[in-house]
Amino acid sequence: MTRRILVLAHTGRHDAMAAAQEACTLLHAAGLTPVMRAEELQDIQAEYGTLTAPTDTLGAEVGLEDIELGMVLGGDGTILRAAELVRGTDVPLLGVNLGHVGFLAESERADLAEAVRWVVDRDYTVEERMAIDVQVWRGDQLAAQTWALNEAAIEKANRERMIEVVLEVDGRPVSSFGCDGVVLATPTGSTAYAFSSGGPVVWPEVEALLVAPISAHALFAKPLVVAPTSLLAVELLTRTDASGVLWCDGRRTVDLPPGARVEATRSDIPVRLARTHQTPFSERLVRKFALPTQGWRGPITHDGEHPQ
Repeated sequence: MTRRILVLAHTGRHDAMAAAQEACTLLHAAGLTPVMRAEELQDIQAEYGTLTAPTDTLGAEVGLEDIELGMVLGGDGTILRAAELVRGTDVPLLGVNLGHVGFLAESERADLAEAVRWVVDRDYTVEERMAIDVQVWRGDQLAAQTWALNEAAIEKANRERMIEVVLEVDGRPVSSFGCDGVVLATPTGSTAYAFSSGGPVVWPEVEALLVAPISAHALFAKPLVVAPTSLLAVELLTRTDASGVLWCDGRRTVDLPPGARVEATRSDIPVRLARTHQTPFSERLVRKFALPTQGWRGPITHDGEHPQ
């Protein structure tokens, strides 16, 4: 049976294009069939010509239902784009980081050949990450429905004017304030926009939803961690004519006039990420942020000694 691997890369970057060509070549040499989207494959073929590895085209010879796994070459933004592409399918994503922090990626560019070997040997497990469903209401009309893996960010539309909002949890108002925005995030998104907004870092295994106000003008506008079953809502107040805009994962956007209401709940459809080794999240956190750990001695053993 033919094993097809979808290779996704930001081919506007030369390093991503080189990584995609290398990945396709290695996959083909191992007897697997690399697959790319038409526009990205055209970029690769224009760059490498006759040296381009034999590759199928997604949507032409191959559908998403034929894909075993997606290899995503790039930073977290590229992985978010890939998650959008495979939404609603069972295709897991294995990220190879070509960006900076890259929390969603499983390996780094230098490990690309090893990542291909993991795929060939099926040496990975699949981890399901919580996503959120997002609805935008204007009056009693449902204006938009979308989703996010990291966060839904309600932001002011005009730089010079903050928005006035009221925050609601489980059908009850919590606080109203002026602000630059509010981030509604998942644990996966706690190290993204919510982190930059002063929110807590939440381990991916924790089932919770996060709220992080952005530059709020209020005494009580602290980050909140609520139950994963909660309904979060942010309403833009009409006492000013300041408009807002909703950004989901920095990719999908909806305009928010005064009076608009944004609701977020846990999605029934998770995002499937392929993991090749069970590195503790604390270790990933230290490595990605280059956190100082000098002086750490480790847990005490039963004999009262620190392990070496």
